[in-house]
Amino acid sequence: MKIVGMIPARMGSTRVKNKNLRLINNKPLIQYIIDSASKSKLLNDLYVNSESTIFKEISDKSGINFYHRSEELASDSATNDDFALDFMKRVNCDILIQLLPTSPFLSTKEIDDFIKIMINKKYDTLISVSEVRIESVFKDQPINFKQKKQTPPSQFLEPIKAYACGIMGWKADNFKQNIQMYGAAYHGGDGNIGFFDLKGFSTVDIDNEEDFILAEAIATSLGKEGKSPEYYDSEKYQEIADANVARILKDDGVKSNNQKKFNLEKVDIQEIIKRNGREESWSHTVINSPSNSATLIAQLPGEGNRLHYHHDWDEWWYIVEGKWEWLIEGESKIIRKGEVVFIERNRKHKITATGDKMAIRLAVSRYDVDHVYLKDNYQIK
Repeated sequence: MKIVGMIPARMGSTRVKNKNLRLINNKPLIQYIIDSASKSKLLNDLYVNSESTIFKEISDKSGINFYHRSEELASDSATNDDFALDFMKRVNCDILIQLLPTSPFLSTKEIDDFIKIMINKKYDTLISVSEVRIESVFKDQPINFKQKKQTPPSQFLEPIKAYACGIMGWKADNFKQNIQMYGAAYHGGDGNIGFFDLKGFSTVDIDNEEDFILAEAIATSLGKEGKSPEYYDSEKYQEIADANVARILKDDGVKSNNQKKFNLEKVDIQEIIKRNGREESWSHTVINSPSNSATLIAQLPGEGNRLHYHHDWDEWWYIVEGKWEWLIEGESKIIRKGEVVFIERNRKHKITATGDKMAIRLAVSRYDVDHVYLKDNYQIK
């Protein structure tokens, strides 16, 4: 039995331009399903099916096959039945597994589980669905609840299953027979039809701009699996967030703050230091762009900032002169000239100049980042 995976991907899209090539977390949308399907132990072959040769380039780089369909089969009027039948006529397969690039979080395990169920249950057509336990209506009429009775807890509601579409499976012979008899085969026609439940992120279907925003957030969060959940903490919520850099530096005790001349093509840090001197604390912002900022901060021994953290931004520093004590989550570290310090978001830290002379650091962050302080630490003691 030959089982072939097919990833349909056309260039045109009525809602989102070139969505299959749109980057999510620095990777093309289509690459997600290619990566998952390529690891399948049950697919004998894997193809991208498209009218555009740019997908051949991606297929070649990924080590999979490319099927070049006609422009006609990539038009808005072409149906799934049309291009699937065309593919089956030209690529030998007993079972065709269709995998949509718009379902980027479908896992390799789900693909193989889907194929196993299709084979073991002898399904002619297997359709992926998403189960929803919520009161549902169709044509203004209730489906799974009684309008004149109290609604039960959601776990006791009869679930509604909606097409997820991320993965579909057809036996090629049955598909072709249904096309001959009914002119349609996508939904199974005559044959043994089954339904495969998808859950969680695998049900995400990218169809518009809002879906891309959601997918970007999911792709980012998937790299942080295993992180302990956070809960309300009465101490934590006695916090103050401040993004006013001028006020923050002033309250940190910095005497002179130059935030007027930045984003020059080239700056001489030593000239800035010479101009500001080493007698009292000062700061000088050299970069202030939408993506990042860089500020020179010079302080005398014993001076520094207040204990705080950033909830949505990572931060790093380069030590230009002198020596600093970094208190990071209660652990003290001495950082010297020429060293770089990186602190991830949500890590509490406090910086103090130490030694016997002025210390200077280049703080690299973003200008509008919230500095989050415990209420007791917000004002200088």
